[in-house]
Amino acid sequence: MTLHIGFLLFPGIQQLDLTGPYDVLGSLPDVKLHLVWKDLAPITSSTGLVFTPTMTYADCPALDVLCVPGGAGVGALMEDPQTLDFLKDQAQTVRYLTSVCTGSLVLGAAGLLRGRRATTHWAYHHLLAPLGAIPVQGRVVRDGNLLTGGGITAGIDFALTLAAELYSEAAAQLVQLQIEYAPAPPFDSGSPETAPRHVLEEASKRTVESRRVRGEIVARAAARLG
Repeated sequence: MTLHIGFLLFPGIQQLDLTGPYDVLGSLPDVKLHLVWKDLAPITSSTGLVFTPTMTYADCPALDVLCVPGGAGVGALMEDPQTLDFLKDQAQTVRYLTSVCTGSLVLGAAGLLRGRRATTHWAYHHLLAPLGAIPVQGRVVRDGNLLTGGGITAGIDFALTLAAELYSEAAAQLVQLQIEYAPAPPFDSGSPETAPRHVLEEASKRTVESRRVRGEIVARAAARLG
């Protein structure tokens, strides 16, 4: 039986949030992947890579897995009724509701994180609680059928975890070997806990404005959710 896995596509998407898990899950047997958006016009990612949706909200079947990536464009999604309604409709029947990075904030704005454990990118982790989530630090956090991945590269960890759930640990390990996923970063600066202080300060400085804007959006979403 074919598994239908849908990835939300949107302007300003962080391409690795999408392409990391897309490559992992697309390596599994008998899987059909869908890139879902309001229409079929090309979409430009935050770094300029262009994607073409394969399906619209209106045409999307009931999915086995729905994944919401993050990126610069999540703020607009969090206040887009058409997108939020699509997520809420799919969440009623989906086997696994998932996100990568700040995609979890979109799920939160749809009211789908209330009372549930979730994670997101370190710079925006503080925005989970106002949306009703129980914030948890982790590369992959599971709460029932909800799986959320941390920032960007955690999407690969998330997808391998999901692959084991959908098939088996052996199947997930086979994919991991096929894509030679054996992280050995040249620097130990991939988290706020390990990054040198000056690197963390610079990274934090670069997110000041987006954290301010998203904080305002989250406040409006929280008020709307009551």
